[in-house]
Amino acid sequence: MDVYDEEPEARPDQPGGSDDPGSRPPEGAVRDLPENPSAAEAARASDAGGPDPDEAAEVARPAERGGPAPDAAAPPGRPPTPVADPGDAEPAACRRGMAALSQRYQIAAAVALAVVAVAACVHLGMVFLHVAPSNTVTKKHGKAIDAWIYPEFEQNWKLFAPNPLQQNIDVQVRAEVLTSDGSVRTTGWYDLSALDGAAIHGNLLPSHTQQNELRRAWDFYLASHDGENRPSGLRGALSENYVRRLVVLRLGREHAVRRGETLARVQVRSRTTNVPPPEWSGEQVSPTPVYRELPWWSVPEGQQTGAST
Repeated sequence: MDVYDEEPEARPDQPGGSDDPGSRPPEGAVRDLPENPSAAEAARASDAGGPDPDEAAEVARPAERGGPAPDAAAPPGRPPTPVADPGDAEPAACRRGMAALSQRYQIAAAVALAVVAVAACVHLGMVFLHVAPSNTVTKKHGKAIDAWIYPEFEQNWKLFAPNPLQQNIDVQVRAEVLTSDGSVRTTGWYDLSALDGAAIHGNLLPSHTQQNELRRAWDFYLASHDGENRPSGLRGALSENYVRRLVVLRLGREHAVRRGETLARVQVRSRTTNVPPPEWSGEQVSPTPVYRELPWWSVPEGQQTGAST
């Protein structure tokens, strides 16, 4: 065994020995020991020629205070990643929906949503009262309910009735035209329902006007007139004017009035035919069509060119 491997014992008469007063710390002095591992690592790195002890102390201080330490993996040239305080408010960039809007726009959006919700509730209530059996509310406010529903939101049970409609109803019109030489020419019957059907056939996206305008106008007229074509109240006169304006407009589209001619009168009729029952059914229906002709209506001066105003 090499003698140099053993550390010589300190002799009492040599400096640094256990009995040397200069080798012992003063009484009452406390040796500083690094309590924080990060600080200790920084001290060892400083002894080995590593980072500056002041920088290591800056790294160790957040851990001593109990807060999160900065990103240790960040390169020296880049500032450490900031850590958000949990008590801070949510950043504006993280907000979604109405929370991302300013207070003024949030108020405007809330008011718009409230108006839409109220309108939807009122509409649903009106429709419910319209289709509900007669009650105290409908008897007292029937006119207000009808004014809201008709004619756009009318509801009926024809599709779900035990015996749904089994007839085809065609609305037709003809006109008396004053020619340029003063004579009167009567046109043939224009089948407006057949024209609408031809426009819808093969059309993947038919318009609501092509499908329902003429049918709803005729149903409106029948509901407000008796069997003798006499109007019942103001709705009867309103439906009559509506049908007349509609057929005049349709005659103008079909070029029933030539250049230099004017419309004098129009006449509307319906042609009702029964739908044949299936072969397995024993029901018997008449194949003969039934016509209902309305009286001649004079055309107002503003509509005599075939354009409804």
